[in-house]
Amino acid sequence: MKALRNPFRVRGRQLPSPVSPGSPVAEARGLRVRLGQRPVLDSIELTAHAGEVLALVGPNGAGKSTLLAALAADLPVESGEIRIDGRPVTDWSAPELALRRAVLPQSAALSFPFPVEDVVRMGRAPWAGTERADEDDPAVAAAMAATEVTEFAGRPFSALSGGERARVALARVLAQRAPLLLLDEPTAALDLRRQELVLRICRERAAAGDAVVVVLHDLGLAAAYADRAAVLHDGRIAVAGPPTEVFTGELLGEVYRQPVEVFPHPRTGAPLVVPTRTA
Repeated sequence: MKALRNPFRVRGRQLPSPVSPGSPVAEARGLRVRLGQRPVLDSIELTAHAGEVLALVGPNGAGKSTLLAALAADLPVESGEIRIDGRPVTDWSAPELALRRAVLPQSAALSFPFPVEDVVRMGRAPWAGTERADEDDPAVAAAMAATEVTEFAGRPFSALSGGERARVALARVLAQRAPLLLLDEPTAALDLRRQELVLRICRERAAAGDAVVVVLHDLGLAAAYADRAAVLHDGRIAVAGPPTEVFTGELLGEVYRQPVEVFPHPRTGAPLVVPTRTA
């Protein structure tokens, strides 16, 4: 009788190696994406580096979430190439890719009432059977503490508010401990305090050597916390660079089709973007 294959046994899985600060972690080269018959992204050139927070900003429909999904290899591309950890994403197996990038989608939904701690622990699944599986407990505990969800570890995920679910979903991503974090609007359901908390976590992960790519609608948060911002407009990157350089009234007014004024923060110098309003 043929022996059954053990699904938990790891066969030749290549674990990620430490990355030097400033090294490319994710790259998009000549990227073009079409959804159905509609072109969504065209001629995208973008690199996320270890040790930085890269914000993707732009109006609704500009292609921010599509670009994030393409970087995660969760979306097929029409042409061009996505590279993660120095190799085309097609060269990595699904388990190896999960060790290298963690993805936070816009919404988190579960069909079963899993306890919060179990949901966070799902982020450790890629490490099962590897030499780093013994990090599961401290990784889960640290992720829950960072996102301030420890107090309701035993509550069903389905019983949480939208903001609480968002923080649990982020904790799952952090527990995965991948060197590339891809976060799609992680502050959308959060109050002011938790928005700041999430972006501080992004900065802490970058300081620890990770590459963080985050889709944001709040230009103030992007300006305050991102090392670089890529401004998307009609499926292309209009400009990319430090917010202090690329967040100009002229550019943002054109991209968002809304006149804005940009002022330096009196203490930090970070750009403050204010819509031009009439009385």
